[in-house]
Amino acid sequence: MGEPFAAWSDFNVAVAGAGAALGGLLIVALSVNIQKIAESRGLAARAGASIAALILGVALCCAALIPGQVTWVYGIQVLIGTALCAVVVARSALTVHRDAVSTGYARFSAERIAMFAVPPAVYAIGGVLLIGVPGSSLGLVFVGAGTLLAIVTTVLFSWVALVEVLR
Repeated sequence: MGEPFAAWSDFNVAVAGAGAALGGLLIVALSVNIQKIAESRGLAARAGASIAALILGVALCCAALIPGQVTWVYGIQVLIGTALCAVVVARSALTVHRDAVSTGYARFSAERIAMFAVPPAVYAIGGVLLIGVPGSSLGLVFVGAGTLLAIVTTVLFSWVALVEVLR
């Protein structure tokens, strides 16, 4: 594992494990209130987008651990993963907005969408920097930040799925 990946290996190992566990816990949390979540297209869309952003972070942490990885190739991997995640995010954003309009909560659409759209946007910045500035660790900082944001926003959505949905 070459520089700058060696310096990030402990972070990537920790986040890959923790993120995978959190993804599993989110699915269990969703199953607790699945009836209520399934009744709301917006909640189901938010769940899908949250899981997509989190699992992308896990996959990117695993990819960064591949021996012999070089930054510009990793940047391409980041951008491909982000593009796939962006499809889920875009579809989810439309669904969340439509659901919010139909239920009278349209004024909350932006923050609901931002919760799952910001992490992939940060990943994309990291991917561009990894390709555009080969050998620099700045892109890795953005990918790491995107991963941490995905964890935080997934935990926040888990709270919604477990508690707020019952109010």
